Amino acid sequence: MLFNFVVVVALSVAVVSAESIQRRAATNVFPTPPKTSSLSKPIRVAVGQSFTPPTAYTRYDRGSGACNEGEGGEADAVFLLEEGSTLNQVVIGKNQKEGVHCLGSCTLNHVYFEDVCEDAISIKQSSGVSRINYGGAKGASDKVVQHNGGGKVIINSFYVENFGKLYRSCGNCKTQVQRHVEINDVWAVSGKELAGINSNYGDTAKIRRTKTSNVKIVCQQYSGNNSGKEPTKGSSGPDSKHCLYANSDITS
Repeated sequence: MLFNFVVVVALSVAVVSAESIQRRAATNVFPTPPKTSSLSKPIRVAVGQSFTPPTAYTRYDRGSGACNEGEGGEADAVFLLEEGSTLNQVVIGKNQKEGVHCLGSCTLNHVYFEDVCEDAISIKQSSGVSRINYGGAKGASDKVVQHNGGGKVIINSFYVENFGKLYRSCGNCKTQVQRHVEINDVWAVSGKELAGINSNYGDTAKIRRTKTSNVKIVCQQYSGNNSGKEPTKGSSGPDSKHCLYANSDITS
């Protein structure tokens, strides 16, 4: 079962490799945190290291009132993951402004966001692949995964509920690059867009074996910019160039 794990190491070399990830149905059953740790500053996971709490599925947050108006930054995050680092079996509580910032390519295994404030996961890698395996997020009025850097994000067996966008390639970052996302075995409930990409920069969204309920748009193309203006919407739905899926890949 999903939660029957014994955790004995807090910081160690990552033990879950990309090759060991198996297909698994997303679950809407979130773990019940055994304890809460309210942080005064983000936990930084060093290059190539892995963080697993001493007690599996401990809730981490930034204390009462941390979720407030306005954009947040790295100082407001709960976890900062450096290049090649991994975060395992944690729950991010509602008292936070920013959840996880990946400063380089990162891996999240069984990470749950009880109530997203700003963005749950900010991807800032310059290149490479970040993976979000299992886990879930609820209550993201805007975005769950904000992809500001380059490279690719792979989202596997993730549950998302009451959300604006599961994934968004930054529409108006000062530095714009081509970005890619793969979404596999995801279960999405009550959302506006599963994926938003910038077709004018060559972005792609590859979607497979995904279940949706009350999700308005599966893949929305935008015309992004680097001027800070609000990006304009283009077409939506599957095609053979940017939104790479067939209607048969989406079930309800």
